[in-house]
Amino acid sequence: MMCRSKPSREALQMILGLVRNASPQGPRFSPRCLYSSFPLPRQPLPPLAQTLERYLHVLKPLVSPEELEQTRELVQDFGSPGGVGEALQARLEKRAMKMENWLTAWWQHAAYLESRLPLAVHSNPAVVLPKQDFDDWHGQLRFAAKLIAGILDFKSRVESHLLLSEYMRGQPLCMDQYNKIFSSCRVPGSKHDSVLLYSRSRRPPVHITVVRNFQFFQLDVYNSDGTPLTVDQIQQQLLQIRLHSWKTDKEPLGVLTSDHRHTWGEAYNTLMKDKLNRDSVSTIQRSIFTVCLDAPVLKVSEGKYSSRMAAQMLHGGGSYSNSGNRWFDKTLQFIVGEDGSCGVLYEQATAEGPPIASILDHALEYCKNPDTVRTPMTRLPLPRKLYFYITPEIKRDIENAKQNLDILINDLDITCFTYTEFGKNFSKQHGLSPDSFLQMALQLAYYRMYGYLCATCETASLRMFHLGRTDTIRSSSSEALDFVQAMEDPTRQVAEKVALLKKAVLAHSAYTDQALKGQAIDRHLLGLKLQAIEGGARVPDIFMDTSYAVATHWKISTGQVVARTDCVMCYGPLVPDGYAVCYNPMVECINFAVSAFNCCEETNAEKLADSLKEALDDLQSLLHRENTGT
Repeated sequence: MMCRSKPSREALQMILGLVRNASPQGPRFSPRCLYSSFPLPRQPLPPLAQTLERYLHVLKPLVSPEELEQTRELVQDFGSPGGVGEALQARLEKRAMKMENWLTAWWQHAAYLESRLPLAVHSNPAVVLPKQDFDDWHGQLRFAAKLIAGILDFKSRVESHLLLSEYMRGQPLCMDQYNKIFSSCRVPGSKHDSVLLYSRSRRPPVHITVVRNFQFFQLDVYNSDGTPLTVDQIQQQLLQIRLHSWKTDKEPLGVLTSDHRHTWGEAYNTLMKDKLNRDSVSTIQRSIFTVCLDAPVLKVSEGKYSSRMAAQMLHGGGSYSNSGNRWFDKTLQFIVGEDGSCGVLYEQATAEGPPIASILDHALEYCKNPDTVRTPMTRLPLPRKLYFYITPEIKRDIENAKQNLDILINDLDITCFTYTEFGKNFSKQHGLSPDSFLQMALQLAYYRMYGYLCATCETASLRMFHLGRTDTIRSSSSEALDFVQAMEDPTRQVAEKVALLKKAVLAHSAYTDQALKGQAIDRHLLGLKLQAIEGGARVPDIFMDTSYAVATHWKISTGQVVARTDCVMCYGPLVPDGYAVCYNPMVECINFAVSAFNCCEETNAEKLADSLKEALDDLQSLLHRENTGT
């Protein structure tokens, strides 16, 4: 859903003219500066009547007629002239007038910082890469060195304003998230978390954190003159870290960050009472990003490899595996295993998946550069090992966190697969949006397993607007229900099924368009609810209604992050009886990751994955039969 393009010739000529006419002390212009000179539009606030009407429409396939009628009365009362809805809408309009973005701060808090669930599995997504071409520690360190250099190269483009603006559907996107990804970290709190941003400080950090065998190191990645270390220099420093991290009997302090946020917040306060601990934790928090040098894991069959690696990237494999090599609060963690496993884990309070995918694409492309003549090695200061004072109380906290994490890991059910019968171009050849087509296949797969549709959310980017984050695309529509019911009816003809498929795809595409333009319903409804709470008023009845609970109980959470790299994103379900389905549609194939929780007897990731494969096969056959007239 996102593409990158170069500025037009006229735009470049304008930039060059500005550069030629600028004084030496003046601002530096670049392709990106052009777009920062023309601010993006503010995120719009949808009309109240429009949102309420669309809310009733999306409820039709999810609730009974009786429940829908009861909700209709509540909605009419809420939206009546002079009613509660109008008053809340008026306050939202004032908020939208005086704030750069009326939603983003609220959304960051409501979706992320106020959540008390563990970041591991429940919140932090992971991106899983194919196995790299090495299987020993020599290859691990060389690849990690190149990866670090590639990420630093991307960071320099951000800081030098050389990063080209990204586009979606011909519109420039807000690039603000790139300024918050590096040198940032989440901090636990008793009631809500906060985010530390160090990249804009007077003296931005010049180090990364490297962790191996549960031991953390500060690695300075810039020379005294401000130039980044070369690949060879970084590799040499990583070798020093390896030589000083042999002991494997260290406490896996990092697992503390995987615990329930309130529990971790209390442990954090205990940990930070000691000056040595404060210094070490601050070093991790301030670091540009973290690199996790993982130990090899038990080998599995080729068919299970991608699923095992997805679990490794999400949580580290357990307290006795690599989970102690994580600091789950850190915005960016790049994981490189000695066995060739590779991926990234990120905390999403500051950024969504597409910017992370862009960084990863750039870094991996950088890694493909052939090794040049080795640079002369100059003696560098040794990386600084970070030490912690572990009191009996902290040790108890670590033991409890280990137990909780291992329970969570055993509860996670995840299946990854690559669908190879066709890629994203197949649906395009039939005039159908690839994303909408895949969403309808998922609706069909779920319907075949359960006999009904459920609330399904897909992330839509709001980066067309200044400081925009996301809204929700709803895939379970009345049109989708008509389509899946027809597919399961042997008396319906091919032409009718195809027509209903196209109608459902078009409905999803239309909702996607509404969401990208800031006209979806979910963030607006959330804003109305939060406005009531902020004003000290009683939560309106429409938000206490059973229909609203059903409509926001996301049994299927989906995400599409398009990357040039052969990868797939994964994360845990949003609700205990739900699924998370992530996909990366490529030209010749589609990568999928499906997750569920074992504690729910009704869900099974592998069964949904199989049902999804079958649905894709059937849709391919259906469109083929339409073309051939069979």
